[in-house]
Amino acid sequence: MNDFRTDFADTIGRFVDISGANYPINDPWAPAIVTKEQIDEEIERLASIPLPSNGRRSSLIVHPRADSATPGLATSVQVTLNVLKPGERTAPFRHNATEVNFCICGEGVATIGDRRIPFRKYDVYNTPSFVPYWRENNGSDLQVFLTYTNVPLLQFMQVHHWEENPPLLAAVPHEEDAINPRRNSPYGTFQISDDGAMLMPYEKLINPPTVESNALHWPWEKVEAELKKLQDLGQDYIGRRLYLLYNPVTGRTNGTTPNFFATITIRPPKIVDRPHRHVSESINYYFAGSGRSTVAGNVYEWKAGDLMLSAPGWAVHNHASYDEPVYELTIQNQPLTIAMESLLWQENLKEPPALLGAQMGFDTNRKSAA
Repeated sequence: MNDFRTDFADTIGRFVDISGANYPINDPWAPAIVTKEQIDEEIERLASIPLPSNGRRSSLIVHPRADSATPGLATSVQVTLNVLKPGERTAPFRHNATEVNFCICGEGVATIGDRRIPFRKYDVYNTPSFVPYWRENNGSDLQVFLTYTNVPLLQFMQVHHWEENPPLLAAVPHEEDAINPRRNSPYGTFQISDDGAMLMPYEKLINPPTVESNALHWPWEKVEAELKKLQDLGQDYIGRRLYLLYNPVTGRTNGTTPNFFATITIRPPKIVDRPHRHVSESINYYFAGSGRSTVAGNVYEWKAGDLMLSAPGWAVHNHASYDEPVYELTIQNQPLTIAMESLLWQENLKEPPALLGAQMGFDTNRKSAA
């Protein structure tokens, strides 16, 4: 067996009679909290072990329901806790997954392709797919960060490809006058019916338009300044006081990566959100304040430093802050579900859900609340 040949066993497909049957009822994962104390203990343990040869002191944060072959904190989201001591760095690595990275302690530098991103506590940056990257700790304290990836979905599909110490990217000379014939295919796509159905030739199929996917950096200092402006929205505001860390490469799917969005929320004291639900699953990391989440009728309390699968897909939920402001990073697989045309969202439980991205979405009372 090698990369080009696999010896498969003889396999024959089978029929399953589903005549007159309906699909199985969904069985969502329960919300799960990993406490600050658990995270701190694991940080201390990781910092105590010898530096591995690849430089990655990392632990997966896994839901009890996750399959061992596709370990994630949610069905399609893998969360990794990473630790580097001062002066240490990871070996170059790349895979065909996209990442959102959130520094929760210390500082450092991430090299992604030909870009170096200095980052500090509560900064966020993304890592595009299949671009070599590594991280280093050039500070004086432990560097700790959370990495969110779509690896479980790729593992389920058996198509997660990764490389350690991959060839590093070399600068490609830009030739203004050079015309690459592959960019101008002579084979056209043409319409065959009045309803807009079209045919596309193979030559176009295997050479879709390319969109440059870059590593982007959202410094906490700048994000926090904008979030504080949302504090002035009154108690009657029915939306959520947050900003999406938007990556324009995701276009209409509103993402930080093509799979996830990352939002950072500020909740003033004693704010209670309106219950809502959505097909996309949501993971919250609370890094200031305390409060509670009500998910499908169950109440969960959390505090700064806790990480929580706070909204399994289609579970009715809302969040409330206690006596001090709350800051939280939310990772949600909304862009993926929009691309699949499956993102049902019910912003108001008294009104019907909408298929976001295919139907008109919702509005808030921000103008009147402000």
